Amino acid sequence: MGIVWTIVVGFVIGVVAKFLHPGKDNMGFIATVVLGMLGSFLAGIIGQAMGWYQAGEGAGFIASVVVAIVLLVVYGRLRDKGGV
Repeated sequence: MGIVWTIVVGFVIGVVAKFLHPGKDNMGFIATVVLGMLGSFLAGIIGQAMGWYQAGEGAGFIASVVVAIVLLVVYGRLRDKGGV
């Protein structure tokens, strides 16, 4: 059940990030889930490095969405330059 929960939360975070990020992002369901999961994972790592979270503690929803938006911006810049 943990994998299903991770996919659902990743999808919600990805959808919220895509909704808040201006512009059109042509991403399917799987890419949206991966975006949300990466946003949450990286937010947890960054939060632990800055002392916001303890080891094993998940990142907050807002931090996950913010990092997912940053990932969308980076992806958009790389895509526009032809890097991806």
